Amino acid sequence: MTSSIRTCLWFRDGRGREAAEFYCALIPGSRVEATFDISGDGAAWLIDFTLGGVPYQILDAGPMFTLSEAVSIAVETDDQAETDRLWAALTANGGEESHCGWLKDRYGVSWQVFPRRLTELTLKADKEVSAKAIAAMMKQKKIDIAAIEAAVRA
Repeated sequence: MTSSIRTCLWFRDGRGREAAEFYCALIPGSRVEATFDISGDGAAWLIDFTLGGVPYQILDAGPMFTLSEAVSIAVETDDQAETDRLWAALTANGGEESHCGWLKDRYGVSWQVFPRRLTELTLKADKEVSAKAIAAMMKQKKIDIAAIEAAVRA
């Protein structure tokens, strides 16, 4: 049996298509695949899209449910410049910074944005390196990999 699995994000404010288009513009290899008026009158929409090849769906269907930090989209970037670019775009226009690479965007979706190097340092077999990297990360909002590497060397 072939199945299609998508993470579905419930939107409540009629801005689901706008959000999907915004996300697709930020992440290379992304696109809005389809939109469906599931109510027949424009009151509820289903938007299928992919972010970097990963399938997602937005159900823009009103105030019954809200987004929360219990679900987030994790983006492991190639470098600090890409982390900075995504962080700035996702926190702009009402987004909120959190801790350890987490943020909430203007639509209320929670994201984790961090350079691949963070994963390499925090998951090291050398427990001392890993502990130093994690301790440095815990003091940050947006991940600053140069500061974490400096903490590891100290």
